[in-house]
Amino acid sequence: MIKNSHFSNTLKIWYLENKRDLPWRKTKNPYLIWLSEIILQQTRIAQGMLYYLKFAEKYPNINLLAKAKEDEVLKLWQGLGYYSRARNLHKTAIHITDNLQGKFPNCYNELIKLKGVGDYTASAISSICFNEFSATVDGNVYRFLSRYFGISTPINSSKGQKEFKELAQLLISNQNPGDHNQAMMEFGALVCKPKKPDCYVCSFENSCYAMQKNKIEMLPVKENKIKIKKRYFNYLIINSKNEKTFIQKRIGNDIWRNLYEFILHESNAEVSIKEIVNNQVLQKLLPNNSYQISKYNEKPIIHKLTHQHLFTTFWIIDTNENVNQSISWEKTANFALPTLIQNFVDKYKKRD
Repeated sequence: MIKNSHFSNTLKIWYLENKRDLPWRKTKNPYLIWLSEIILQQTRIAQGMLYYLKFAEKYPNINLLAKAKEDEVLKLWQGLGYYSRARNLHKTAIHITDNLQGKFPNCYNELIKLKGVGDYTASAISSICFNEFSATVDGNVYRFLSRYFGISTPINSSKGQKEFKELAQLLISNQNPGDHNQAMMEFGALVCKPKKPDCYVCSFENSCYAMQKNKIEMLPVKENKIKIKKRYFNYLIINSKNEKTFIQKRIGNDIWRNLYEFILHESNAEVSIKEIVNNQVLQKLLPNNSYQISKYNEKPIIHKLTHQHLFTTFWIIDTNENVNQSISWEKTANFALPTLIQNFVDKYKKRD
């Protein structure tokens, strides 16, 4: 069995001297801790901080978040990506308000049942807010433990996830599990970094396996990455008289569900104007074919998501006709748009 007293004490001293001043570290309110943890999934603290402050100000308690419309939540989330987090955030707020009398579950086994809450988030909330001895294991912790103990089990394998969780559980402090968990993640983020870790000022330098064996760059180990899928998006941008355009809500279970976008024509490769003209939605909106069409960008804009790259071309459809359900370009600001589309809108609205 690992003797964790020296490890925990060393970590505790480092954390007290070096921890960052972050707003969610000044509270044990489970709603605010949950909010911060959901926002910080797949997100750097520098970016996530702004969104945390915006959400905490607009929805200071879970009842207000539950009463909000999903479109409002998605709009506030706009630009943060991984929009399923925002949808789950809203659904969970409604569930807690309607079915749990607005009270957060106070233990790991109940927290894990919430939509959008996995092992890491349940452990973070239960340890920080309710002093439960449940270890958090995120990318920072995987890296720290892998290097310190010399573990080569792939961190993105089922075996690795189990092994690292068990190890982290053995190491967790028996005094303040919440601070211990935050210290583990903080150490991985600030010292045991993915690239160019600060090994020569590391409190664990003399006992770190990777440091002693010169294997810092070799750990942690990951299994082969998932193959990146290429998709070709063609957005048809109607620009009618009186400076109006047309957007619609994206449905289905694909990326950006419930966000708004222009008419989308997806293809297997780059397409010609002829194929764009035959788009059924365009034909329905402009049945008289009274428009001019041109490419906004000659080369596709490559928008990179986790497991797919979108090769995107924006096609401008100029027309003098009135288009049903069109809106002014200024009103597009009221709708939640994917970053790819918002970037286009911002540039297009500034055109001469």
